[in-house]
Amino acid sequence: MRVAEAVGLLAGYGLDAVFGDPRRWHPVAGFGTAASALEKRVYAPDRVAGARFAAVAVGAPVLAGAALAGLTRRRPVLRAVAVAAATWTVLGARTLRAEAHTMAGALERGDIEAARGRLGHLCGRDPSALDEPELARATVESVAENTSDAVVAPLFWGAVAGLPGLLGYRAANTLDAMVGHRSPRYARFGTVAARLDDALNLAPSRLTAALTVALAPLTRGDPARALRIWLRDGHRHPSPNAGQCESSMAGALGIRLGGRNVYFGRAEDRPHLGDGAPPLAPDITRAARLSAAIGLAAAGLAATYRLTTALRAHRTRATTPRTPSPSAIGPSSARPSAVRAGGSR
Repeated sequence: MRVAEAVGLLAGYGLDAVFGDPRRWHPVAGFGTAASALEKRVYAPDRVAGARFAAVAVGAPVLAGAALAGLTRRRPVLRAVAVAAATWTVLGARTLRAEAHTMAGALERGDIEAARGRLGHLCGRDPSALDEPELARATVESVAENTSDAVVAPLFWGAVAGLPGLLGYRAANTLDAMVGHRSPRYARFGTVAARLDDALNLAPSRLTAALTVALAPLTRGDPARALRIWLRDGHRHPSPNAGQCESSMAGALGIRLGGRNVYFGRAEDRPHLGDGAPPLAPDITRAARLSAAIGLAAAGLAATYRLTTALRAHRTRATTPRTPSPSAIGPSSARPSAVRAGGSR
């Protein structure tokens, strides 16, 4: 089964690379609709209600993944197909890069209004007063963070926990996007969803940062500089995970990220990450290229991990002594009660 899951992870990554997200009837969008309906029924401005909401909304996909794994337990081909479909569903690598390239193209043409109109596809900032460097910064930061959230993290949890990991992670990450932000409505209700997403991304975000450092030369970057900026600035971001990805990206590209972000009436001043100049349109293209390389490396690592666990399990079975079957045991030890009965007659 682990070999089938490794094949499924690679196949799902390939499907996303070729086709991207479905334009209609996307399962994640359907989950969002269902979660919104559930929120309307259970909402209360407190953390207990938010915990119940997160438990049901994340628990249901996890149970669905476990049930699907059980149904395909002895059917490796079906397991591979199921994992491939789930991986394709939860990944967003091609769409992320496509949005980045669209933004870069608009900025290169000098079409600021078109670029402002596309920013909502990447993040929730107010674009109305942003110029080219700020639009480019928002895009590069989104590419850096979502390379972890939409690519590396799903593959990580698919490798670690199979179908339940794939579906459960995407559910938790979607909930965080829906209710995990600091608004008056979700300040308490969304706390559990936000903390769950933070916990699930602790390892993937740092893996993303490490891959960013290692692959920096693909964008004419310096791995030593990327590592230095990551270690120096990774903890400065308000998020325990986004700062890892953004600081390593800033170091890899030799640019400076961070600053003032405006979210439709709410402003946040964030520390700067990196030492270079603010990013411009060509830096978006470089970030998208680096994101593609990170995703490919993460898919390879996920499949390798699943294959390694399969090999380890096979070796364990091969070296474990087998218990003799009753038919292989002599009559005196196999049926002691009969012997005693015979001797008493």
